[in-house]
Amino acid sequence: MSESAARPLRADAERSVRAILEAAERVLSADPGASMEQIASAAGVARTTINRRFAHRRALVEALASSAARQLAQAVDDGRPDTAPPLVALHQITANVLEVKSAWGFALAQPAAPGSEAAALHQDISRRCIAVLERARANKLIDEAADLQWVQRVYYALLGESLQSGSEQTDTDTAAARIIDTLLHGAGPRT
Repeated sequence: MSESAARPLRADAERSVRAILEAAERVLSADPGASMEQIASAAGVARTTINRRFAHRRALVEALASSAARQLAQAVDDGRPDTAPPLVALHQITANVLEVKSAWGFALAQPAAPGSEAAALHQDISRRCIAVLERARANKLIDEAADLQWVQRVYYALLGESLQSGSEQTDTDTAAARIIDTLLHGAGPRT
């Protein structure tokens, strides 16, 4: 662990890191091959500021992935997965996740390095997703014989498709309602 990671950053340094990460997301989303100089320029900082915080490009991308994963984990937490009624939790988590994923698409598309903070967070998010699906099954929202690993993969696919299909023109609550309705009822006729 680096010395700077071992102690909290000063408020100004934290703002600088946040600006760098936000700029990196914007720049790398538009051009994954963008240089550190381009990221520094977009962040409004000197290249040396980035070098002080991130030893190399890979360190910056890993920090970006960890930051986005923390935001994704917070989005799940904010949906109250353990306490809200399962349908409410599924909807709120979905809306929250759509917001984070639309803002941090590049960072969240990066494969998390094994053993990294991002990998651990994604693993925990997956575990919590299964727990919410188990609660939904206990409340008879999901068939008792359903394979929850499969349901989770379908849910993730619906999230991804919603983000890819231009749903940015749809508010997140409407998109979340469509995802949850499709997940729980499919495309068959309503009886």
